[in-house]
Amino acid sequence: MNPDLSLSESDRLFQRIRLFHDLNIALQELIELGAVTLMVPGNLPIGCIPAYLTSYETADTDQYDPETGCLNWLNKFSEYHNDQLQKELSRIQALHPHTNIIYADFYNSSMRFYRNPSQYGFTGGALTACCGGGGPYNFNTSATCGDPSVSVCDDPSKYVSWDGVHLTEAAYRWITNGLLEGPYTIPQISISCVSQDA
Repeated sequence: MNPDLSLSESDRLFQRIRLFHDLNIALQELIELGAVTLMVPGNLPIGCIPAYLTSYETADTDQYDPETGCLNWLNKFSEYHNDQLQKELSRIQALHPHTNIIYADFYNSSMRFYRNPSQYGFTGGALTACCGGGGPYNFNTSATCGDPSVSVCDDPSKYVSWDGVHLTEAAYRWITNGLLEGPYTIPQISISCVSQDA
């Protein structure tokens, strides 16, 4: 992890407790309202998000994954978060055996197109924003998408990132396909339960 951003062990524990306390309250409220199936998404690989790549850009090439160009330490943070989230979901599931709690693995579903963007049609780039204010990742905090000086790509479906923070519809379509068709949910969901008319 980046030493400049490391938290003390007690700070990390407090943040984890707070996050999972809030999650527990939200899931409990939904279950009390009668929800029987809940899908909870994990974190995306934030080391691949143009805003983070810009904010934490470094000349130290060892900080980047040579296959994807993503920042390793941020992706390790996402993996840690997702691991802790799955443990908490298992704990909540044990308290509510009548409820189906499904973990949606956004991280691994999206890593497919970060590893091989052209296979998924992302010829414009996996790490470059479609709409942005320039720079290596087309993300600039002083010229964000919507500003008159900002450029927009011709075809957002060829990009993973819309504005350096949010993914494009095309990226979310691939993530969704991975969730519905497998294997990126725990437990696996049956596609036969999903309407084909949607």
